[in-house]
Amino acid sequence: MGIIDKLNKNFESRVRLGIMSILIVNDWVDFTEMKALLNITDGNLASHSTALEKSEYIEIKKEFVGKKPKTSYRVTNIGRLAFKEHLNYLEKLINSK
Repeated sequence: MGIIDKLNKNFESRVRLGIMSILIVNDWVDFTEMKALLNITDGNLASHSTALEKSEYIEIKKEFVGKKPKTSYRVTNIGRLAFKEHLNYLEKLINSK
């Protein structure tokens, strides 16, 4: 099995890479901020975040602030470890001869 086979398929999408990168360095990030940072549509963010949640890489919190719904995201411990491992394999791939 080569290094490329060890890359995590859950992070192959640029959107998922972006979500994880943002959450690794922030605690909770709300839907509006995440959407703006990644410059993506509501549906795109919703589908990719749901996929990451199903893999237990992120937590999604839905609540009401006043009468407005608010969705926020944060990385889980499992997600943090999986993403760091993915980045380590990417680095090995880049540095391989």
